[in-house]
Amino acid sequence: MRTINKDLKKTYLFAVIYAIIMGLSFLFVKIALNYSNPLNILAHRFTFAFVFIFILKIFKVININVSRKDILKILPLSILYPALFFTFQTFGLVYMPSSEAGIILATVPVFTLIFATIFLKEKTTIFQKVSVFISVLGVIYIMYNKGIDFKSANFIGIVLITLSAISLASYNVVARVKTREFKTIDLTYVMTFVGFITFNILSIVDSINKGNISSYFNPLSNINFIIAILYLGVLSSVITSFLSNYVLSKLDASKMSVFANLGTVITILAGVLILKEELFYYHIIGIIMIVVGIIGTNLKFKKK
Repeated sequence: MRTINKDLKKTYLFAVIYAIIMGLSFLFVKIALNYSNPLNILAHRFTFAFVFIFILKIFKVININVSRKDILKILPLSILYPALFFTFQTFGLVYMPSSEAGIILATVPVFTLIFATIFLKEKTTIFQKVSVFISVLGVIYIMYNKGIDFKSANFIGIVLITLSAISLASYNVVARVKTREFKTIDLTYVMTFVGFITFNILSIVDSINKGNISSYFNPLSNINFIIAILYLGVLSSVITSFLSNYVLSKLDASKMSVFANLGTVITILAGVLILKEELFYYHIIGIIMIVVGIIGTNLKFKKK
């Protein structure tokens, strides 16, 4: 019993750390955007990520044991996240503002709940379902009060961001299955490699088409860009992939997905504490809704 409780505490700790890293990543994305475009940032992000995990493998800090057959089995998971998720998100943001995109991406827990119920036969109580929606509504409430104008959002952008949300929700469900078959670190390694290949190809092709291949390399001469990419590559790609895969090996997909909304809370608090942004009443109300939703989704009730 003590072992189970210890395991559960570790799982929730990892879920919270995952949310904190993801929440703070927006600060470093903002820094990186001062020096390069989103596609190049993704390419460098996953290059640093793969180099980091490959060095750990070389020096036997981690033990990677995947065959070609294993890679093919893990590939669908890697295509969903990071490949499709970030590709749809990156190109979707070209056609719509990030605040509007944030509302659509906040629906990931709802999509995850639906997919997990259909494909994994996960059972959730009415209370847990309501809690998921409260968490999602908390994010939407904050975004709405910040000023949303969907008229500025192109239909293509809405479709692409929706596909991005569906990709992440699908990853949550597929990862729940794959973590029963493969070690967490093996999944993380393959996912990072796929991201490295995908975004470098897209970025280099884009640079060549624009006739400016130097744009791919120029940001690497700036120390601020390097620091931002190190955070995004090592912490916000490798570590978060490992953490999410670990948590999904222990928790239902629907329970894990709501922690992504906790990232919104961290982003707001980081903006207030680090960037000296204002904290409004709707931030506080939204944060309370998100936290209540997360706690409610993960509560267990003993049957009498």
